[in-house]
Amino acid sequence: MARIVKKADDRREEIVKAARELFQTKDYGKTSMQELIVKLNIAKGTLYHYFSSKQEILEAVVENIVDEELVNRERLLNSSEVKNLSAIEKIRMLIKEDDLTEENEMILQGLHHPENTEMHTKQLGRYITKLAPLYADIFTQGCAEGVFKTEHPLEAAEFILAGVQFLTDPGFYQWTNSQLERRMKAFSFLIEAQLGAPAGSFAFINEK
Repeated sequence: MARIVKKADDRREEIVKAARELFQTKDYGKTSMQELIVKLNIAKGTLYHYFSSKQEILEAVVENIVDEELVNRERLLNSSEVKNLSAIEKIRMLIKEDDLTEENEMILQGLHHPENTEMHTKQLGRYITKLAPLYADIFTQGCAEGVFKTEHPLEAAEFILAGVQFLTDPGFYQWTNSQLERRMKAFSFLIEAQLGAPAGSFAFINEK
């Protein structure tokens, strides 16, 4: 039987996909490279040709998740049901459909391992860089509609995303439940202040 030779990009994508499936069902710290080799049914050398460590694989998986999230949100915003909505309604839809953490909780927990702190910070930066322009476009629309008043829509998006991600993630720092709860209660008011939006515009945030 002839040996199947795959293109480099296809093989790498196959490894990332298999690793994502594995990390979704088993704790990152308890998962070995050997398990991935068995799952893929490939030679050890093949795996290490693409990734030198489990950390590198986790980083590739997280990047895959973020890229997929961006594509899904762009698809949602361009759908016939959403593309003609107001800016506030578009934000409501994005929050309603936001299941990034829920679906990938086991994987994202891997970022909380001490040896992955630098990776965690780097991936947060990448997440903000990827997603902020999408929210900035909506904020710009809101300004045109007269419901938002900000001269810096992109920077507003960056600060909001960074604040929400960092200040609600106990993986960066061991925030107490009371700290997390009071921040969640305040987010709608803080976002309204950042965007110059009418009071109550983002009350739906705490409904999710």
